[in-house]
Amino acid sequence: MIHVNIYRSQGFIEGFEIAGHAESGPYGHDLVCAAVSAISFGTVNAIEHLGEFEPHVEQGGEGGYLKVTLPEGLTSEQEGKTQVLLQGMQVSLETIEHEYSNHIKVTLY
Repeated sequence: MIHVNIYRSQGFIEGFEIAGHAESGPYGHDLVCAAVSAISFGTVNAIEHLGEFEPHVEQGGEGGYLKVTLPEGLTSEQEGKTQVLLQGMQVSLETIEHEYSNHIKVTLY
């Protein structure tokens, strides 16, 4: 199962952590895993491109781990763009969870 933890403080998303494997299909054909990967990495790439900064990124665990945290000192414009992107990611992952709850769990902190 993929576990997604989304960390909030004072209403703002500060980062997220994704760990595990969906195991919803054979290796290389797991649609849940592919969707979660596309959404999470797409969000990180969009943050870097549109926000014009690099978030802190940790990866590992045979491709089954991603942790992203935002740095301190973002401008209000960077913060605004980043929050929209992260909220969009949250909605997308919760939509997958709604359909594939045996393979992904999203938890808000």
